[in-house]
Amino acid sequence: MNLGSCSREKEVSELLKQGHWPHACSADLRAHVDGCVACGDLMRLTTAFHAARTQAASAAPLHSPGLLWWRAQLRRRNTAIERVARPLLGAQIFALAVTLMAGAAFLAWQLRRGFSLVAWLAELPRAIHLEALLSATLPRFDGSLWLLVPVLATLALLGGVAVYLASEKQ
Repeated sequence: MNLGSCSREKEVSELLKQGHWPHACSADLRAHVDGCVACGDLMRLTTAFHAARTQAASAAPLHSPGLLWWRAQLRRRNTAIERVARPLLGAQIFALAVTLMAGAAFLAWQLRRGFSLVAWLAELPRAIHLEALLSATLPRFDGSLWLLVPVLATLALLGGVAVYLASEKQ
């Protein structure tokens, strides 16, 4: 059993790397490879790996350069969009969380004061001085919901449109 390497193994290795095996070698080197276990194994493994690499390279589908370029541009653009959209999504989630917390705080404040929705809605137009927007020819605003509901609906609609346009993917 030979634990060391063969003295001619380097010569066989160089011929295999250059692709000159077995045509450019001498007959005595071929006879040595047939008799030496280390050199024979090296030759068989190297030729098997070269054959496998050649087969794998021929089996790989080659796409047109234009298609590869287009895919690379698409991947680059999608990566840039995701990189830009990540902070926007975080800002939207933060804004939603702040809004929900403000609503919860307002509701808790109102509940401590003896929450009455009808009384609160009647006082809201006077609190935000809505009568200043009304024409002098219109009858006085008596706190009914005939003006408050359309105003709130318009604000909700405009808010929904603003959120939709802000989160729309480009």
